[in-house]
Formats: sequence, C-alpha cells, structure tokens
Amino acid sequence: MTKNLIEIMAPAGSFESLEAAIKAGADSVYFGVTQLNMRARASANFTIEDMAEIVKRAKKAKVLTYLVVNTLLYDHDMDIVRRLINAAKEYGVDAIIAFDFAAMNYCNEIGMPVHATIQFSISNYEAVKFFAKMTNRVVLARELTLDQIKAIHNKIVEEDLIGNEGRLMEIEVFGHGALCVAQSGRCWMSLYTQNASANRGACLQNCRHAYKVTDISTGKELVLDNQYIMSAADICTIDFLDKFIDTGVSVLKIEGRGRAPEYVYTVVSTYKKALQDINEGNYTKDRIDGYFKDLETVFNRKLSHGNFFLGKEIGEYSSAYGSVATEEKTYKGKVTNYLSKLGVAEISLDAGELKKGEKILFTGEKTGVVFGMADDIRIDYKSVNLAAQRSIISIKVDQKVRKNDLFYTVAEKTNPQDSGCGE
Repeated sequence: MTKNLIEIMAPAGSFESLEAAIKAGADSVYFGVTQLNMRARASANFTIEDMAEIVKRAKKAKVLTYLVVNTLLYDHDMDIVRRLINAAKEYGVDAIIAFDFAAMNYCNEIGMPVHATIQFSISNYEAVKFFAKMTNRVVLARELTLDQIKAIHNKIVEEDLIGNEGRLMEIEVFGHGALCVAQSGRCWMSLYTQNASANRGACLQNCRHAYKVTDISTGKELVLDNQYIMSAADICTIDFLDKFIDTGVSVLKIEGRGRAPEYVYTVVSTYKKALQDINEGNYTKDRIDGYFKDLETVFNRKLSHGNFFLGKEIGEYSSAYGSVATEEKTYKGKVTNYLSKLGVAEISLDAGELKKGEKILFTGEKTGVVFGMADDIRIDYKSVNLAAQRSIISIKVDQKVRKNDLFYTVAEKTNPQDSGCGE
C-alpha cells in the first residue's frame, strides 16, 4: 500500500472547518453554497462570492475542492444552478457533486467535472456503467457491504470501464459520520410532518427523536426499550480501514458539514494517522483502541460498522438523543492579541474562569482549530492557578492563533448520554 492509495475527503461547512480539514491533512474538501445542498439547514453555508477564497486556501495547501449541488431541483432553480456551476468553473473548483440529471447534464455541456452523489443509490456495476457516460466518479449507496463494493470495483477493472474524463471509473464511499435511516438519505418524513424537505436540504431530523407505538384499535401505547429506533448510529470504519481500502474504493468521505471544526480536525487527523499506520505496518489493536478514544471525544451518536457487514451482525441504533461524545467544549472568551515572536495569546475571559491544567481550544476562520493545555496562565506577567471571568490573560500556544478567535475549555462529560442535539 502507498500513502496516497485513498483520498480522505473532509466536510467544510464553515471557514473554521475548512481550515481544520486542511490542517488535519485532508486530501479534499466538499462544501455547499446557498440553499441547493443537502446541509442547507444544518451548516452555515457559503455564498457564491466565498468560492474564490475557499479555492484559494485549498489550492495553496494542494487540497481538492468539490461543490455539492445535491438537492432535488425544480424549474425555478435552474438559473441559480447554472450560476453556481459557472462560478465553480470560473473559480477553479475541481468538481461538482450533483443529484439532479439537469445539473449533471449542464456540467457536461460546459466541460465541468461532475460526480454522481449518494442520493442516486448506485448499488451495482450496471448503474456505474450507465453513469460513466456523464461522470468519472460515483458515490455508492450506503446500503452496500464491503463484498458488494469490492465486486463492483473488480468489475470496473475487468471491463476497463472508463469515465467521461478518460480515467478508470472511481468509487467514493462514506466511511465515517451520520447514517440516515432512509435509503441513501432520500427521506420524506420531515416534509410530511413539518413541510421541511430533506431532499431540499431542510431536514429537521425528527427521526432522531424518541417515539412510542400506539395500537389504534385499543389505544394502548408501547414504549420500546430503544426509544430512538429510527436514529441510526454513526458509521465508523477506523477498525477495518485496511479491509475498506482493499475493496478498491478511491475516496473515503467523512460526513459532517453541520459539525464543529474540532470534529472535522479530530476525525480527519485520526483517519490520516490510521492510514499512516497501515502503510508502515503498525495498524495494531492497541493503535485502533487509541483511534476510537480520539473519535469518541467529538460528536457521535455511537460508532458502528453501518451496513458494511450486513447479514453478519445486527445493525445498530443510537440509545441516546444527540451526541454521546466523551468530551464537551465550553466557551470562555476571545483572543485579543497574538504575540508571534513569543508564541503567546492574549485572551479576554468574557464568559467564565480558567483553571491551570485545563484542556483548551481555539477556533477561527483562518486558524481552524488549535488544541492546547493551560499549563501557565499569566495575568500582568504573573503566573496564576485561576483566572476569573473578565480577566485578561496570556497563555503560551504552540500554533498561531488570531485576534477574535474563539476560546474554549474542553472537559470530559460527566454523563456523555445527557447531551443536546449536536453542534
């Protein structure tokens, strides 16, 4: 295996997450603009004008960029879709990820690379062959097992199936993050109950709630042992990443454009470490246990193998509402200055106190994420063990932070299952 055998694609729902992905070593990022993407409600989303800056930052780091235009489209959407795709081509976005055939067709007309999104539920070689006329990459359905994915890849190689860009057809698969209970994310529950279409990026995730079953004939109610019966646990491939790679997948995609930048940084960096260990022959149980410990510190609804071993083990569902992360962050204040020669950040503690030895986190649009420890807190050049709220403090930081970056403490949760609806 070589180090670049598989592309790690990271979610970028904000500039903070974009920088976090780049800093963590992502090979590519995917992002949405305006409302025509499947995380229109969940993430901050960028504007058309932001595209130039996104591409500029990514290209400087040699990171590929993909714009998602992956919602159902109506006739009144077509003008804005064309504007988005034209702008993406102008600014140098590497490819569009599309769901609607109209968007794919327009990309083909103007010579813009386009990838077929997961909502197409591409589940067999013949479907891949059909899409090869329009694209060079398909995102396979999340319902496939490792054996099924490998069989599709082997057939691509055997048949020498070439995509519309002249390369062997590439396979992209979601390898980490949220798993929708609906077929490849195509769900009408939110639309039916609250007129908010998941297929237009407005999912309210009411499948993640607790429900009880009522017998209509008698009126008797039954509360299931697992109340979150429609809330699937998150996909995680970290403990069988070698097998995942051996299927022939070209891209491991990480879900989470609605997640915080520290989620992006932690997940990407953990998978990159695992890839390096595989390359160097150090992919051991002890290392894998360490990967899980890192991944469990950030947002997750319990980590599972998803459908990759379907038929060999029971699919898993979440037993709690929202995240079961083992750590949580608490906002404390903002950076007011950074002394680059000294590597010292000056911070205004606007929202709480800080104790010596606490784990700390900085986030910012250009900083991404920076973790550290409050080993030496100074007020007016004097070391203190406790800095009260509204204090102006100085702390040594290993990496550059910037004025107005947000400052947090990070602590272990006393009860990881007592959490809210995410970040």
